[in-house]
Amino acid sequence: MPTAKSRTPDPKRKLNARMIWHFGPKGSAGSASMKHALGGKGANLAEMCRIGLPVPPGFTLGTDVCQRYYDAGAALPSDVVTAVRKAVRRLERETGKGFGNPARPLLVSVRSGAAISMPGMMDTVLNLGLNDAAMEGLAKQTGNRRFALDARRRFIQMFANVVEGLELARFESILASEQSAAGLESDSDLDEAALARVVDKYLKLFKRLAGRPFPDDPEEQLLRSIAAVFGSWNGNRAQEYRRIHKIEGLLGTAVNVQSMVFGNLGSTSGTGVCFTRDPSTGEDVFYGEFLMNAQGEDVVAGIRTPQDLAGLGEASPAAYKALQRVRRVLEKHYRDMQDIEFTIEDGTLYILQTRAGKRTARASVRIAVEMANKRLISRDEAVRRVAPEDLDRLLHPQFDPKAEREVIATGLPASPGAVCGTVVFTADEAKERAAEGQAVVLVRNETSPEDVGGMFAAEGILTATGGMTSHAAVVARGMGKCCVSGAGAVRIDDAAGVFRVGGVEVADGDTISLDGTSGEVMLGSVATMPADPGAEFETLLGWADRIRTMKVRANADTPADAKGARAFGAEGIGLCRTEHMFFGDARITAMRQMILAEDEPARRKALRTLLPYQRRDFAGIFKAMDGLPVTVRLLDPPLHEFLPHDEAGVKAVAAALGVKAAEVRDRAERLSEMNPMLGHRGCRLGITYPEIYEMQVRAIFEAACANKKKGLKPKPEVMIPLIGSVLEYTTLRDRLQAIAQAVVAKKGVRVPIVFGTMIEIPRAALQAEAIGAEASFFSFGTNDLTQLTFGFSRDDIGSFLPGYLEQKVLPADPFQTLDQSGVGELVTLATERGRSARPKLKVGICGEHGGDPQSIEFFQRTGLDYISCSPFRVPVARLAAAHAAQA
Repeated sequence: MPTAKSRTPDPKRKLNARMIWHFGPKGSAGSASMKHALGGKGANLAEMCRIGLPVPPGFTLGTDVCQRYYDAGAALPSDVVTAVRKAVRRLERETGKGFGNPARPLLVSVRSGAAISMPGMMDTVLNLGLNDAAMEGLAKQTGNRRFALDARRRFIQMFANVVEGLELARFESILASEQSAAGLESDSDLDEAALARVVDKYLKLFKRLAGRPFPDDPEEQLLRSIAAVFGSWNGNRAQEYRRIHKIEGLLGTAVNVQSMVFGNLGSTSGTGVCFTRDPSTGEDVFYGEFLMNAQGEDVVAGIRTPQDLAGLGEASPAAYKALQRVRRVLEKHYRDMQDIEFTIEDGTLYILQTRAGKRTARASVRIAVEMANKRLISRDEAVRRVAPEDLDRLLHPQFDPKAEREVIATGLPASPGAVCGTVVFTADEAKERAAEGQAVVLVRNETSPEDVGGMFAAEGILTATGGMTSHAAVVARGMGKCCVSGAGAVRIDDAAGVFRVGGVEVADGDTISLDGTSGEVMLGSVATMPADPGAEFETLLGWADRIRTMKVRANADTPADAKGARAFGAEGIGLCRTEHMFFGDARITAMRQMILAEDEPARRKALRTLLPYQRRDFAGIFKAMDGLPVTVRLLDPPLHEFLPHDEAGVKAVAAALGVKAAEVRDRAERLSEMNPMLGHRGCRLGITYPEIYEMQVRAIFEAACANKKKGLKPKPEVMIPLIGSVLEYTTLRDRLQAIAQAVVAKKGVRVPIVFGTMIEIPRAALQAEAIGAEASFFSFGTNDLTQLTFGFSRDDIGSFLPGYLEQKVLPADPFQTLDQSGVGELVTLATERGRSARPKLKVGICGEHGGDPQSIEFFQRTGLDYISCSPFRVPVARLAAAHAAQA
């Protein structure tokens, strides 16, 4: 037998007793709801059979079998082998063909299919079952020996690469040599004699590289191919894809064995990929590509540049009409945009796959809104359909149409966006340079699944071949990456590290720009402008706002930031960092005077210079956020951060302040700390130098009163940072509240006086009941809370975090996604204890986690009143908060 090993599965693991699920014209026991058991592809094949679509018969080995394969030491257990043999016998009866039968050979495809679509990440084998005798039988049966030879050479090539792991390029070079010798541009133009030579050379190369002849036994071919597809589940590219897309918790891949239908039988046969809507824009148009006299991999691999789907109406009118019906049926049935693979065999249409189509962020929003407006789905479902991260992509800049651009080539607009970056020619180089902070554009003839890591690292992708449904196009759209594919004028010389377009040569490291909307490739860096997310963007967010229960604020430090945040839908400011207001020539000079002062009178004098600047800033922010709350964090960082640390800077400050350089140097040295993050900062500054916070509170309320007199409705909230005890809070609160009350009384207007604190020290979380009895609000500073809970420095974690993530010591970067079991436990405890003392205590979060969808779901469960994030993340947070409320 065959080299496929047979072992008994682990008896302790409880897995589905049913291993094989058949599908075909008579229907299927499976359905679309069984994706976790059958994988997405198997479940959808079963479902299409149930609704009467033309699907070639076959069977699916469930995802449980993949787990059993690994439990048996990466081998097919004996009962699986037996079940496969029985399934093949049934398929033979259904098709009237036989495995290895030279008169009517049964040929099958072997394809992967996980519960979550991972396009191109796992392996496929086509035309399986061919040996010399079956090839001759196929030639006789079809009356087309050229076709049979072509099928044989394709099978040898795929089996050699997928099952034996032999280098694909060695086989492709044989094919390319035959094309070149005949002066042909496409392998579809090779004649029968040339293909016979290719097959002979393939078999000899296989034996030389593998050390054994190519297997003739169809059963061996099948069992080894099934094992190889299961094995590809843990291949590098599949693992990297799951890491990038955060896919976890799946048993493995299913394997679909399906009788072959042939798109390469001749001019009345063909193959293609189509989408029920435009996956780039979301427009309700039939979209896709096809090739006549070709097999499926020719389209998706970018080997040949396909034709627009509209041309199928002329090439095969009856098949196109049938395909249009399939489009209507599938979109109505699944209530979502579908990605369909089809083959036409001698004029007859067959559907090989359907799945929810990968789409751009813009398309995702438009499709959801339009389907809701047409009542295919509800508005609540439309909100659930759009991933919060998609909205972030919509806000990236586009090229300024007025900017000069030197267009050197035009390809297909495979995935929209506007990027500028330095050219790299390999995926590894893309990852290395991106890790160094460079923006790079990956340039390839065509991409393959092995390139997925480099594609993720790159800002954009440019390919010389391939179409709108090629690997590069589909993967880039899924990642939200800008991509231009099929730029035929681009000639890549990998050896020289350049690509050429006519007389223009672009080398590794040169800068180019890609317009994924127009398909243009430009020399140099082109100016960009803000993106237009489309009218549906605000519609969807309006629906989300009616669902969510948490408010969404923004972290903003200037009037301009506040205005922008409000435009994105922010319902206030959750964090206004006052330290950012002290920079600027005049301000920083006064700030440094205050720091260098040796006594309180001198400090107060310098602070009087800063007061009008602070007051003006606060007035502008309150105006921009009129009627909405603005939480102002009093000065937080240590004072030495405002002083220069290099000699040139020291001398410049000394000259500006009229003091000796030694004086500046001495003060900087006295203020320096071994661990500033745990040092003299936050409320500790306010207690040591109360005059600093007094000036800030005076500026806040003078600005609020001035705005109130103008008819505005300022709602300031004063936040005291970094407390660890209730006495730190009350000592400062009492002093500062008195100043606020005096300012408001003097101005003769009514302005709310609200004081609260930032919970960012674990002790404060533990003391939350006592603190909650005194404070009007809590705002969790989860950045520092994470640092102090883990004992990690967010500035230094990069030296070991990659290893932690790779070895799964941590599930995610805790500074991006909240650690729910540790830091989250403190958030929950502090919220509960604070509200036990003050039931109506307002609780929010203003760390970076306020814009992270996973963290937002946790904050919803914990009962927070609001989340706060950077202005550009506000739309993401609004949608994520709606998703959290729906959970």
